[in-house]
Amino acid sequence: MRAQSSATSTAPIAVGAPARKRSAGTLQAALGVVAFSLTFPATAWGLESFGTWSLVAVRSVLAAAIAGSCLLAMRIPPPERRHWFGLAVVAAGVVLGFPLLTTLALETSTTAHAAVVVGLLPLTTALLSALRVGTRPSRTFWIAALAGAAAVVAFTVQQSGGALTAADAYLFAALLVCAAGYTEGGRLARVVPGWQVIGWALVLCLPLTVPAAAVALAVEPVHLTAHGVAGLLWVAVGSQFLGLVVWYRGMAAIGIPKASQLQLAQPLLTLVWSVLLLGEHLPVAAPLTAVAVLVCIAVTQRARG
Repeated sequence: MRAQSSATSTAPIAVGAPARKRSAGTLQAALGVVAFSLTFPATAWGLESFGTWSLVAVRSVLAAAIAGSCLLAMRIPPPERRHWFGLAVVAAGVVLGFPLLTTLALETSTTAHAAVVVGLLPLTTALLSALRVGTRPSRTFWIAALAGAAAVVAFTVQQSGGALTAADAYLFAALLVCAAGYTEGGRLARVVPGWQVIGWALVLCLPLTVPAAAVALAVEPVHLTAHGVAGLLWVAVGSQFLGLVVWYRGMAAIGIPKASQLQLAQPLLTLVWSVLLLGEHLPVAAPLTAVAVLVCIAVTQRARG
């Protein structure tokens, strides 16, 4: 009787564990989105003090120094050889490609415009996930995801007057490389802790980023300001490392497609930060887009994948 009672008492814990894991995963992915939503305003701040190449290279070196210190302190062995290709994709897309392309775009684009273009990232990530990982979300999921993407596209076209610029080309390229990095990172985070995924990707880039930082700092002028230093520190610590740690953990827990749809809220959060931190004008269409996007998020989170 005692053994039967014990088994009965533990059953609810076993049943509730997956739900708690999904809730924790959703929270972690959401924290990653909040961290990423500050990336563009922080980049705009960083460009006040640093050139484009200096900012991108130095942020990667600083993030790699933090990640490498954690890996050494915890005596984490190098990942297995079969994981290095995936880490290289993460490094190329998330550590190098996306920061460089978006920083180039922000030289001529506002953070608000860049944010809504990059709002297509969730759909791009879901598409690449379906191709690479073999996920098959439901029809309801895809309808809601496409509706959210359509809202973002409509907002972008309305704000730009229908004309695409060189900055848009950088941003669309950034979408592709970042989605590839997110997909590979989410896949690896199922077997390797998320912080180790981004940690090793950052360390993998050091042979490129250290020389690049040295050359860029020698060539491009540096004018240190409080905003510039704060922006650099955030994109290095918050966006490049801590944000990606919780993001990959969240993707591993709830799946790449559903986690990616939480990013539909990212451009709207960035719009708020652009007003509060940069003093940019908030477009009138933003509240309408916010309602449409939040509805899409609710539907995708409830759709069976």
